[in-house]
Amino acid sequence: MHERRFQGDINRLRNPERLERLELNRVVNIATEGASYHRILDVGTGSGVFAEAFYQHGFETIGIDANPEFIPLAKKIAPQVQFIEGLAEALPFPDESFDLVFMGLVFHETDNRLKALQEAYRVTRFRLAILEWPYLIQESGPPIAHRVDRDELNRLSDQTGFSRIEVFELAHFLLYRLEKK
Repeated sequence: MHERRFQGDINRLRNPERLERLELNRVVNIATEGASYHRILDVGTGSGVFAEAFYQHGFETIGIDANPEFIPLAKKIAPQVQFIEGLAEALPFPDESFDLVFMGLVFHETDNRLKALQEAYRVTRFRLAILEWPYLIQESGPPIAHRVDRDELNRLSDQTGFSRIEVFELAHFLLYRLEKK
């Protein structure tokens, strides 16, 4: 279990070059466009990079991560955001608790992708946004065997009940936007 989970140095998650590659403002804008959202859940928050970005754009944000050692650093960096420990496959929130669920470079790390999507579907009222590595062999990022194929995500989305997937190609990543029926 957890063989895909990030085991690296948490400080790498806030490397300035990495932050630039993430296109934080663009991701937040695409993830939230076309709707008036208030509450956002950042699943796999790590050091809180995206949780902080959503908060800075005016959203009430909660970050959750499976790595307990990441939570104190995230709280230190973004004290205005609530951070808790938990798994994408077992979110500790009531149904439809959030307007948007966001998974930033974490979906490929989940132990059970279908269960992670089912949980996101359960706790979101409107949308799930997933930022992921392209399904390509690259010098950086996870091995190809861990990456998410668009066809796999379409199949899992259909099984979960999301009504539509939009794909946005960013400079280094893909942003999937899944709408709830």
